[in-house]
Amino acid sequence: MTDRLQDLTAALLAAAARAGAPAADAIAVDGRAISIDVRHGALEQAERSEGVEVGLRVLIGGRQACVSASDISPRTLQEMAERAVAMAREAPEDPFAGLADPAELAQGWDAAALALADPAPEPAAETLQEDARRAEASALAVAGVAQVQSASASFSRRNLFFAASNGFAGGYARSSRSVSAVAISGEGSQMERDWAAEARTFQADLPSPESVGTLAGQRAVERQGARRPPTGAFPVLYDERIAASLIGHLLGAINGASIARGASWLLGAIGAEVLPPGLSIIEDPHRPRISSSRPFDAEGLATRRRAIVDAGVLTGWTLDLATARKLGMQSTASASRGTSSPPSPGISNIALTQGPKSRQDLLRDMGTGLLVTSLIGSSINPTTGDYSRGASGFWVQDGEIVWPVNECTVAGNLRDMLRRITPANDARAHLSHVVPSLLVEGLMLAGS
Repeated sequence: MTDRLQDLTAALLAAAARAGAPAADAIAVDGRAISIDVRHGALEQAERSEGVEVGLRVLIGGRQACVSASDISPRTLQEMAERAVAMAREAPEDPFAGLADPAELAQGWDAAALALADPAPEPAAETLQEDARRAEASALAVAGVAQVQSASASFSRRNLFFAASNGFAGGYARSSRSVSAVAISGEGSQMERDWAAEARTFQADLPSPESVGTLAGQRAVERQGARRPPTGAFPVLYDERIAASLIGHLLGAINGASIARGASWLLGAIGAEVLPPGLSIIEDPHRPRISSSRPFDAEGLATRRRAIVDAGVLTGWTLDLATARKLGMQSTASASRGTSSPPSPGISNIALTQGPKSRQDLLRDMGTGLLVTSLIGSSINPTTGDYSRGASGFWVQDGEIVWPVNECTVAGNLRDMLRRITPANDARAHLSHVVPSLLVEGLMLAGS
C-alpha cells in the first residue's frame, strides 16, 4: 500500500507543476476502521469505514491553498491541482508560508523502530463484538450498577505518505485497538455515571475487556450519593486520568500559532519559571508503540527529543516552519496536518516529571479538599490564564475520601496554579501524555 500512496503523492506533485505551481506538497492516507457497540448483550451498532484520501497544498509566492479528495482517478488529481492553483492566486499573501529548505529535511529515519503499527491481523467484527459484550457483562456484574449506557470495541489502521517538491518523501503506518464502557448506578434522580477505557497500538498489549468493564462499574457505584462541596479556598488533587488536561493548557499556551497572534497567557515567558523548580516536561516523539510517535513532522523535518520545560523553566515555543519564520526562530519539527489543511504546530508525546509520593500520600498531605476525577465544560481566558471548570469527584477530610462530589466549579489562574503543583508517581507509561495525579494548593471551589 505504501507504493500506491507514494505514487499518488508523486502524481499530485506532477499535476501541481503542470498547473503552474512552483512549490507544493501532498499527502495520501489509506485508512480503515471498525467500531462495534453492544447493549443488553446484543449488537446495537456497527460501523466500518475504509478508503483513500489525498490532499494537496500549492504555494505561489507567499500565497497558498489546500484541496483534498477521496476520488483518486488521474482526472480528479489534475482537477485538484488546477483548482488549488486558482485558489492560491486569489489567496491573501503570507510571507512566512513555504516549504522547508532541502538541507533541513529528515534523512535516514527508522519508522519500523517506532513500532507504530501492529502486524497482527485485523480483528474480525465478531471478535470486537465479543470484547464489547464481555466489558458490558463485567460492568453489570458489579453490585450497584443499574445499567450500562454503552460498551464498545474498535480497531483502526492508517497508512500515510507525505511528499513535497523540495525532494522530501516518506511514510509510515499506525494502528489502534480499544475497549470502553460507560456504567450507570442508581435510579431516577439518583443516577450516577462513570466510564473506563483502554487503547493500545498493539492488540496484545490491550487489557482484558473484563477489567475495563469492572472498573467502569466500580467507578459508577462509587459516585452514589454525590453532593456539592462547601464553597471556599481548598487544595485540589487532579486525578491521573484528568491531570493531563492541566498540563495541556500550558502546552496550548506555548503553541506557536497562539504566540504569533499574541494571544497567550505565557507570551514573553521563555526563560521564566512556569513549573516548580524540580519539574520538567519532556517531549519525545520516538517512544515505541505510542500513538503519537512519528519519525518526521508534516513538513518533512526530523522529529527529536526536547525539554519544553527544564527544571521549571520554559525553554521555548512549539513551532512549525511558518510560525518559526514569523517569530524569527527555528522550527521545533512540530508541524501536523490533515489532507485538507496546511501545517500547524502540534505536540506529540510528553512526560511530566513524577514525584516520589503516591496519590494516597498526596491525599493524606492535602488534609481537607477535593479530589477531581471528572471535568465538565471549560472557561479559560487565553490571554490571562484565568481558569474555571465544572468538576466532580470526591471530598477528602483528614486525608481520607469521605463522600462523592458533583455540581461544583474549580477556579484559579493557570500561571499561579502550575507553579504550585505537586506530582504523584502514578502516571501510566503507555499514554502519549504521561502525567501523574497533581495536587494544587489554594484553588477556589464554588459548591453549596
